Amino acid sequence: MVHTPLSNLPLDWVRAFEAAGRTGSFTAAAAETGLTQAAISQRIANLEARLGATLFIRQPRGVVLSVEGEAWLPYVTHALGTLRQSSEELFGIQRRRVTVWASASVLELWIAPRLAGLSLGDQVELSFKTMVLASEDGPGTAGVRVRYGNGDWDIAHRARLFDEVLTPVAAPMLLKTAGQGGWLDLPRLGLSGPRVGWHDWAKVTGDAPTPVPLVRFDTFTAALSAAEAGAGVLLASLPLVQGALAAGRLSRLSDAALPSENSYWMVAEDRDVTRRQWEVLSRQFCA
Repeated sequence: MVHTPLSNLPLDWVRAFEAAGRTGSFTAAAAETGLTQAAISQRIANLEARLGATLFIRQPRGVVLSVEGEAWLPYVTHALGTLRQSSEELFGIQRRRVTVWASASVLELWIAPRLAGLSLGDQVELSFKTMVLASEDGPGTAGVRVRYGNGDWDIAHRARLFDEVLTPVAAPMLLKTAGQGGWLDLPRLGLSGPRVGWHDWAKVTGDAPTPVPLVRFDTFTAALSAAEAGAGVLLASLPLVQGALAAGRLSRLSDAALPSENSYWMVAEDRDVTRRQWEVLSRQFCA
């Protein structure tokens, strides 16, 4: 029997190399795999000795892939991904608990109305947890996450929930108090965060940017409640206020709409969800 450097090659060694190469450090690979940095270093050293090639160049401030390591990494990543996906499909391997992190507004206004009939499989628990946009990548948020941005992230799974479009809305009771200037003279509500605001609306439509909002919120849910209570005009995410518009709690004030390059995206790493579970979630929640 002919033995080659790849004969009986331990998979743990290959996984250590892939994690270190993808994350760019032995420390990050250790954190991802639950091993120590010393264990990652030892497994990669064993792999290099078996292959007879240097995969990483050790430097005082860390490691970088060698020419051979950089050339081999995409093949290893693809092979491990294929192995994981095929095992899920053939042997039914799946996460028994899937956690979805999202802002309160997305959970209440977009995800909850679309939960009917959702199933990730027998005995799979689906847990929803609230987070604020600023903490979306903080510790303890492993799982499927809903992020706000343009989707340009290096992550295994990502899907846009909807196309973000903004338009002014207000409670019907507030509109009754409008003068000759119409809704443009009514008080406005401000919303902090990464979204576009009233100045962006004025640039696109030519409407006056005043009056300046004197009431400001850091969550869309709170701002929406204030708008429904008649506290002011809100530049709202049209997909998220469809329920309030249909119920008559809010009225749309302009035919104009302000599209945004940013929106809400559902994202996840391979370790947090199986491919089948991701496909089910994407079909259920993405427009």
